[in-house]
Amino acid sequence: MVPRTRQPIELIQAKGKKHLTKEEIAERQASELKVDLKNINIPGYLTKKQKEEFQEIASKLLYIGIMTELDEDCLARYIISKHTYLSLTKKLNKKEIKNDIDQLDRIMTLQDKSFKQCRACANDLGLTITSRCKLILPKTPENPKENKFAKFVI
Repeated sequence: MVPRTRQPIELIQAKGKKHLTKEEIAERQASELKVDLKNINIPGYLTKKQKEEFQEIASKLLYIGIMTELDEDCLARYIISKHTYLSLTKKLNKKEIKNDIDQLDRIMTLQDKSFKQCRACANDLGLTITSRCKLILPKTPENPKENKFAKFVI
């Protein structure tokens, strides 16, 4: 039997399905990895157009608080595989390719591989609908509510 992957304590609390004592919660929070690496660098091996797309997507992922420096290469692989998929799709739409079954099959195989790579990276980064539904975003701390009776205290 394969054990389940360990879930962050915030996710367990958000689900509300498991009762934990204050000590258990504190112990879990202390043992969880906190990553605050927000210095994102665009990989040099991307083309100019790919770098622009990287910057656009990275800024959105940083805004919602789910991207760190550790995800740079995954986002770069996503962009490369997406551009490869699109270029192969353009080749498939040409008339001379449609008449050559062997070449059509070869390009479709490559297209399928690049699509699977793109999809895997998109899932890892939360760029698909289903992967976003599984995300529990970090909560931003709320400002404490003003006590309306504080003005009466001397």
